[in-house]
Amino acid sequence: MDATEIPALPFVDEHTTTVETNADAVWHELTARMTGARGFRVAVSTPGQELALVGHHPFSRYALIFHLDETDQGHTRLRAETRATFPGPAGAVYRRLVIGTGAHALIVRHMLRKLRNDALLQGRGELRDEPPLSRTRRTT
Repeated sequence: MDATEIPALPFVDEHTTTVETNADAVWHELTARMTGARGFRVAVSTPGQELALVGHHPFSRYALIFHLDETDQGHTRLRAETRATFPGPAGAVYRRLVIGTGAHALIVRHMLRKLRNDALLQGRGELRDEPPLSRTRRTT
């Protein structure tokens, strides 16, 4: 899969955090953590703006796209957008296990918190969570 195929993947969810530092500092933390991450390869790398990772296995083709947007205050809004397809009956079961249980959302939120904490430890500012944007149905 390459960058041109990402928009065709169905939207799964998006999680956002605001980092009270500039996009260059956030980019540094993001690329240090995500470049070479297991199960992903880099499809798009636009420093300070976007990092798109793609991957696949028998049950899914997926993309995790990080968007960095600077705010008027010089902070950075970091968005983690997930797109994926789950082909066939085995893919449907896999989707229920990964997306339907909420495990995917927990992992992505944890990843964003870790990125924030790393920035904080290096004195790069304070961080704030924002509620997730999701098309997935949550059950309690």
